Amino acid sequence: MKNEGIEGTERFESPEKGRGLLAVRHFAVGELVFACPAYSYVLTVNERGAHCEHCFTRKEDLFKCGKCKQAHYCNVDCQRGDWPMHKLECVAMCAYGENWCPSETVRLVARIIVKQRVTTERTLSERLLLLKEFESHLDKMDNEKQEMNQADIAALRYFYSKHISDLPDEQALTELFTQVNCNGFTIEDEELSHLGSAVFPDVALMNHSCDPNVIVTYKGTVAEVRAVQEINPGEEICDSYIDLLYPTEDRRERLLDSYFFSCQCTECTSRSKDKAKMEIRKLSAPPEAEEISSMVCYAKNVIEEFRRAKHYKTPSELLEMCELSLEKMGAIFADTNVYMLHMMYQAMGVCLYMQDWDGAMSYGEKIVQPYSSSVLSRCDE
Repeated sequence: MKNEGIEGTERFESPEKGRGLLAVRHFAVGELVFACPAYSYVLTVNERGAHCEHCFTRKEDLFKCGKCKQAHYCNVDCQRGDWPMHKLECVAMCAYGENWCPSETVRLVARIIVKQRVTTERTLSERLLLLKEFESHLDKMDNEKQEMNQADIAALRYFYSKHISDLPDEQALTELFTQVNCNGFTIEDEELSHLGSAVFPDVALMNHSCDPNVIVTYKGTVAEVRAVQEINPGEEICDSYIDLLYPTEDRRERLLDSYFFSCQCTECTSRSKDKAKMEIRKLSAPPEAEEISSMVCYAKNVIEEFRRAKHYKTPSELLEMCELSLEKMGAIFADTNVYMLHMMYQAMGVCLYMQDWDGAMSYGEKIVQPYSSSVLSRCDE
């Protein structure tokens, strides 16, 4: 397809911000700015059997792929639509059986390689930004990230070399994996549960702001970008790359670690919301600064541990993690503290998944006021 752009927007380049997306007309709050189908995507293994591999629809009575018995589909049309990508995994899964265990990133990169070989024109996902234009930030990767990258490349070669002829060379694979890690998206459902991973080139064009004027949500494998503030002609369209719930230092650390820049937006320089976000429980003997610092460290670790655990623990085990961490943090943090709110939100999501409506309501009642307060921002994960 020709590069026809996205109506109401235009790509810009600047020495200060690099490239980004600019509004050329007014967008009202709630208005759809644009939608972007995934260039390539993969359903997480944990959701197989509950969601269609092709359209990500959640429904009962999905039918299995007749060969691998792992992928599930709504109907024959969905199975046919997914076959150009699924046949790659289907053969590999049959060959390796229970030993087939590439990471989600490896699976996604394998699909991108196949897609690039059969795609000769710009896709509907690349109206403004081509996937090959993704930033990789190779020069900024530390030893740990380089080792993780090498592990992913080794896994790709191990699981797919027999099923993808002439894999790209080491340098090309290194760049592709770093491009995907810096520009990939996690697809979530309405309860913010992880469904899979994807690349949306046009969505990746937007720069970050801790006070974004758009939000990205998903309908199946399509990303929808909607205005959450009034956007006037000439204003940059920005989303948030991270969870905005956290205080300034947390946000900056996450942005630097994952996207290799230090945010200097107004929210970060003013730190105006940090005190409210870090509310400490009122006690007869206030906790020492060292105790607070230690609990913050614990909270960060348990949140990261929970994020990983969602891929392999059972719902009841996840709920127990939430309850134990909330009990420990609650000795120092107030219920409105962002770390408490995060784990309450996760607990509510697990309860909803388990259809424990009373439990979900209990957590929901605790978080609804702080989450809707102007002091706090939305939680993305």
